[in-house]
Amino acid sequence: MSGRPTFSAVLLAAGLSSRMGERHKLLLPLGAEPVVRHTARALLASGPVEVVAVTGHRHDAVSDALAGLPLAIVFNPRYREGQMTSVAAGVAALRERCDAVMVCLADQVLLRAEDYLELIDAFAARTHGSIVVPFCGEERGNPVVFAASHMREVAGGAVNPGCRRLIAERPEEVVVHRAGHGRFCVDMDTAEDFQRVAAELGIEVSRQ
Repeated sequence: MSGRPTFSAVLLAAGLSSRMGERHKLLLPLGAEPVVRHTARALLASGPVEVVAVTGHRHDAVSDALAGLPLAIVFNPRYREGQMTSVAAGVAALRERCDAVMVCLADQVLLRAEDYLELIDAFAARTHGSIVVPFCGEERGNPVVFAASHMREVAGGAVNPGCRRLIAERPEEVVVHRAGHGRFCVDMDTAEDFQRVAAELGIEVSRQ
């Protein structure tokens, strides 16, 4: 494959945020905007042909936080059954032709547009396989990129590109991308995580 592949993105924003306590992590303020909008803007800046954000828990509030951005919002009524149901719902909602699909986590606020493009370039440079998974040292990260040829399988739940067992089960399909930084391995599950990533971004946040 020559040049940079076109790609669509699924932004997973449906989770229960249970480890954050009473606050929903995607709605926490990072400067002037909530976490989910911060992540979505960085993803959009990388130039995907289409972005579908999948909501579930606190659907209305998360949708409001994304209002005005050039993306589609899809509600997953099965969000309590696990992340794969949201992946399937998001991929099924994609409509534009593309070479690859990127599955992104809405709480990875440290990721920049160039990080998303780094994975697309790794997908373009691969010599085998059809699924690119980033690693920071020995730690597996996100997002995951897979060839558009897998879309039907993923939408139907037959293939889970984010499955932790995928490398062991389908090693011929998986390309490990060794990142030179740790941003692919930083998400935000707890209040301590939120404080840490906000500090990394140089943003002062309340500890309440």
